[in-house]
Order: sequence, then C-alpha cells, then structure tokens
Amino acid sequence: MKKDTFDIIGMHCAACSSAVERVTRKLLGVVRSEVNLPMNRLTVEYDETLCTPEALISKVKRAGFTAVLHAAPDKPKPAKPDRSKAQNAEKRSLIVSCCFAGALLMFSMGTMLFSDIPLPDIISADTHPFNFALVQLLLCVPVLFLGRHFFTDGFSSLFHGVPNMDTLVALSASASFIYSVIMTFLVSDNAHALHGLYYESAAVVIALVSLGKYLESASKERTKGAITKLMTLTPDTAVLVDENGQWEVPTNMIKVGDTILVKPGARVPLDGTIIEGSGSVNEAMLTGESLPVEKTVGDEVIGGSVSVDGALYVRVTRIGGDTTLAKIIRFVEDAQGKKAPISRAADKVAGVFVPIVTAVAFIAAAVWLIAGEEFTFALRIFTCILVIACPCAMGLATPTAIIVGTGLGAQNGILIRSGEALETTHKVGTVIFDKTGTLTKGVPAVTDALAADGDMQTLLSAALSLEMLSAHPLADAVRRYCQEQGAKAYPVSEHESIAGKGLAGTAGNERILAGNAALMSAGGIDTSRFNDDTTRLTSEGKTVVTVAKGDKALGIIALADTIKPDAAEAVAALRTMGIKTVLLTGDNRAAAEFIGTQAGVDAAVAEVLPTEKAAAVEKYQKGGETVMMVGDGINDAPALTQADVGCAMGGGSDIAVDSADIVLMKPELTDVCRAIKLSRLTIRNIRQNLFWAFCYNVIGIPIAAGALYPAFGLLLSPMIGALAMSLSSLFVVTNALRLKGKKL
Repeated sequence: MKKDTFDIIGMHCAACSSAVERVTRKLLGVVRSEVNLPMNRLTVEYDETLCTPEALISKVKRAGFTAVLHAAPDKPKPAKPDRSKAQNAEKRSLIVSCCFAGALLMFSMGTMLFSDIPLPDIISADTHPFNFALVQLLLCVPVLFLGRHFFTDGFSSLFHGVPNMDTLVALSASASFIYSVIMTFLVSDNAHALHGLYYESAAVVIALVSLGKYLESASKERTKGAITKLMTLTPDTAVLVDENGQWEVPTNMIKVGDTILVKPGARVPLDGTIIEGSGSVNEAMLTGESLPVEKTVGDEVIGGSVSVDGALYVRVTRIGGDTTLAKIIRFVEDAQGKKAPISRAADKVAGVFVPIVTAVAFIAAAVWLIAGEEFTFALRIFTCILVIACPCAMGLATPTAIIVGTGLGAQNGILIRSGEALETTHKVGTVIFDKTGTLTKGVPAVTDALAADGDMQTLLSAALSLEMLSAHPLADAVRRYCQEQGAKAYPVSEHESIAGKGLAGTAGNERILAGNAALMSAGGIDTSRFNDDTTRLTSEGKTVVTVAKGDKALGIIALADTIKPDAAEAVAALRTMGIKTVLLTGDNRAAAEFIGTQAGVDAAVAEVLPTEKAAAVEKYQKGGETVMMVGDGINDAPALTQADVGCAMGGGSDIAVDSADIVLMKPELTDVCRAIKLSRLTIRNIRQNLFWAFCYNVIGIPIAAGALYPAFGLLLSPMIGALAMSLSSLFVVTNALRLKGKKL
C-alpha cells in the first residue's frame, strides 16, 4: 500500500471536494481518498500494483480539476507570503468589480429610490430608455469579465457531471444576464421592458460572491497559522564547528555527526546532543512548556528551540525529515488531512446538494409560472435560490475547526494524529493510566529512612559506602539520597554483590551488609526491632533495604517509584470533568493500591502482564465505556492500540508513540486533561458551524423560493442572497478561528 498527497487546484466548495473524493474512490486499488478543503489537498491510500499517481491525476482532471503531487521537502521550509502576486491581482480585480457593480446598482436602482438623482438626458430612462439599458449592459460586462472564472469553472464542472458552487453562480448570473440582454433589444419597441432588466443582479451577485471568497480565503490562511509558524522555526543557516574553526553554512548542508555552535539568543538548527556548554533553552513553540528548560552536557536539544543564555556546542543527531520539528509538522498535517466522522455526514449531503438545489430552483420557477406570475418573477426566484444555496459553509464547517484545533494542540505540546481521534476524545468516559513512567517517575527513590537509636548519619554513611560501589538502580537511588543528606563515605574492601539478596563489604575489621531479610538472616543480624516498620512499608509497595554493621542493624531504608508531582492534580481535574480514572499495572497489588491512593484514582488493577493489558482495556470497553489509555512503554503499545484513544507520554518509547492517537510532548499528566478539553472545545465549535450551515440553508432556500410572498409579499433579492451566502462562509471560518483564543 502507498499513500500520496496531491495539491488540488480548482476546488471552491464542499461539492467540489466531494466530487474529487467520489471519482478517485472509483479507481481500482484505492482504499481511502479524503480531501482537506481548506488546505486544498487530497490524500489517497492505494495499492500501487493496481493504481498509479498518474491515473489519479488523470481521473481528477476529467472531473474538472487539476492535481499535482504534493512535494514533501527534506526539511521544513517557510510558507509563501500571504500576499502573493496572485492575491494582489485578485484584490485589484475585486476592487474594480465592486466599483462597477456599485455604479451599476446606483444607476439602475438609484432613480427608483432617490428621484432627485441628476442624470444626463441622453441616458435618462424617461427620454432614452434604450440608452439607459445600454449603460447598464456596459457597466455589467466588466464585472462578468473579471469574474469569468465562475463561468469557466462552473460550466466545466457541470459538463463533467460534478456541479459545484461556481455552477450555481454561473447559472444564476447567466440567466439574469441573457434575459436582460433580450429585454434590452425589446426596449425600443416597449419601454416597459426596462422593468425586466436584471443586470444589477448578475453583476452584484458576482461582486459579492467574489468579495466573500476573498475574505474567506484570507481567514482560511489564518487557520493554518500553527503550521506556518512551525515551518518558520528552522533557521536557514547554522554555525558549523570543525578543526579549521567556525563557519556559517546553510542548514541543509549539515550532516549527522557534525558539531554546531548555538549562540545565546539563536535558534537550534537541528536535533542534537550537547557536548559542551550549558544554558536555558526555550522550547515553548514545540512542547508548550512556558518556562525555559535548563540544559547541560549530555542533554538533547530540539531543532527550532531557542537558546536563551549560554553557548551550546551540539553534536547533530537528526537532520531533514527525521528531526522532531519535521515529524511534528507531518503529524499535524496528517491530522488535518484525515476527516472526523462528524464531517462525513456533511460531505455526503454536500455531494448531492448542488444537483438538488438546481432542481429545486427549476421546480420553484416552474411552479410560480404555472401559478400565473410573470417570467421576471420566476427568474428572480430561480436566481435567488441558486445564489443563496451555495454549500461553502457546509464544506468549511468541520475542516476549519479541525485545522485550528490541531494547531492549537501543537502549540501546547499536544499532537493529535487524526480528526477521528480528535472527535473520539471528547466522548472519553474512562482514562486508564499505566503506572511506571506515567503516573510515577519511572525511577526508584528513597521514601523513608529509619535509624536505630536515631543515629541517621551512621546509617547513611554505611549505606553510601556500600552502594556507591554498585551500578544497581536501587543502589543509585540510595547513593543520591545519602549524598543529598550530607553523608560521608568511607573505604570499603572485599565488596561483593550477592544475587537476589544485596551487598556486602568490609570497613576496618567490621562486616557491612545492605540488603533484604534473607541477607540479614544469613549474616545473623537481628532485625526484629524493625519488623513493624518493615511490614508497614512493604504493604505500601515499597522495597525495604536493611543496613547492618558488625552484628548490629543500623536501620532500614525504603525505596519506591514515586508518584509524579502533578498526578493527583491531573486525576482530580479528570474527576471534575466527569471522567473515571483507573490505574493499570503489572506491579504487585500493594504498590498499585498505594500509588492509586496517592493519585486518587477510582480503581487500581494490579499484577497484569503486558500481554493482558489490552484485554483489561477491552473489558472496560465492553461495559460501554469510551476508553483512553495513557502509557509510555513498549509494553503499553497493545493497550494503546486497543483503546478508543491511545495517549503516549512525551519521552516514551517510539513504539508507544507510533501506537498512540495522541502524543503529549511534555511528560505532564495535566496535558491529558488539556487534550480532552481541546477535543470538547473543537467538537462544540464544529457543531456550532454545522448548525449554522444547515440552519442557514434550511431557512434561506424556502424564503428564496418565495414561501413568504403569498402571506407577506416578501421576496428575497438575489443580491441579498449573495450577501447572505458570503457571510455564512465567513461566519463559519471566523467561528473556527475563535478556538485560537481558548486557553487549555
């Protein structure tokens, strides 16, 4: 299977995107075809033995659009400036169109509204009606010429059997213009034919729809802000350090293994490891971490982050598309390209919407003619229905919100893999946490130290003297604790590690032991005075190390994998959101229940093998729960995949990250709450957009068809319909942009 992305030229509305999806899905070997309308991008998964990119491009072309393979650069590149030559030309055309349309509107309707408007006699409607009509024609033609793409694209789509928004505009404007031209030639014989001129409707509709599309396009560019900002983070040059000195070279010339210098205030060009120097690094744009992070020799730095202070010599470990920044950009772009389930219903409706609306317009016009109304009345109905019913708002409702939502997540260090994951997350009712490395720090630490007769320094000095000669993780934790407490080590000879029991050595003429009860028993050490404390600490899931010197027990030291500082806060926040929390671990029940109590989870499931974690998740799913699994290790991958939403913690294994639907760049549990809040905000925004889009059409089309005319004499003008249609699209995009201001 292969996945390709294409840039599509010529799409303007949901009907366009639906047509592109429909024709490409018919090709043999295509298993998925999805269009991102705001990004004008098509993503296709297909069997490359049955289908080719050329076949896809050809199929899209026959549907009336142009497809070009989207080139994925080796490294993120800045986006093109918003104000390109094409946009400036579009702006100039729009200004000219609006000027001519405004003049035409004032000329044709101004005399009806304001009788004292002075007009030269030669173009007066009273004395020279033909000239009056001719001036309207001359003012209308430039507007239609500048908006000619509506006609070329609209009729081309109609002839290809995939009518779209441009088709509706082209049909309505053409009908008004052609009828007006016919009436113009009849004016010489019948001055009342002036009342059948609809030049202003054709011109103003074109001008208003063009204005709406221009404003909509500018707003859509703002929805891509997160991606644009990420793309501009990588500097164009880097300071390369070699045996000959320092050289400023293009970033794309740097190779893995090269050493680069990052000066204070400069951006880190590529991912790497610090080999010399230390300082603070601002990673806010990449991880959402607001405060600079202290970095020193051996620490990793991410390309795109900023060195706040201190010069850093960095050995490059990843370049091009392998960098963290490039992966984040791909992650976000993929998420924005995958449709959420909520959008598929809108797409299906939009796919058949234009043909249905066209049919409704013809039927409504025919009904009014049969009812005895004049042709001009029916033409007005026909035009207004076609104009007001453009399905732009429906097509933009979901993807714009998803683009802004995923972008907001990326800026806060929350990477969401797909629109489907973004939608599912808002329904999560149960969050299952892995213990080690997720709720806890993942490394043992000393939690308790009890000394015989209160002599803590003797206990810690003996423990430090033995443990500093061992590489065991527990020994490392004891050593750190003893040094923090100011203990001093003394020389130990005959040091030995006794498998499964502990450590032994000799200081002076006395034997020193540090280990479990079995080691103490074998050495003849009486530990009965610590029995109650040992039982209590063991019941909390802690590992107890007894330290003895000679024939006397000096005391006990308890170690455990300690809970993360923000674990209880995160669990409490989830409970406030109405979400149940569960701890899932392979550790013993005592340890699980102790950590679970500290975190405040609703339930703790212990002694679960890695292969059984997925089954434990499935058990909750069978109970009707939408489950999010939060983990960081290789053994969590099956459970992350099984869960409705898999959430991998930052710094976790690559396998866990690949298996997850959501990746948290920071190892902060409170980001789980933020991810769910982000989903809820985005889905609420999508529902608002869809409600507006559907409600607008449900109300607008009957009014345009003249439903209020028999009772109230109210008939909608095509110009008002065009304005309403443009505003509806602008409203949807602007509403989506409100997400940018939300605080997670």
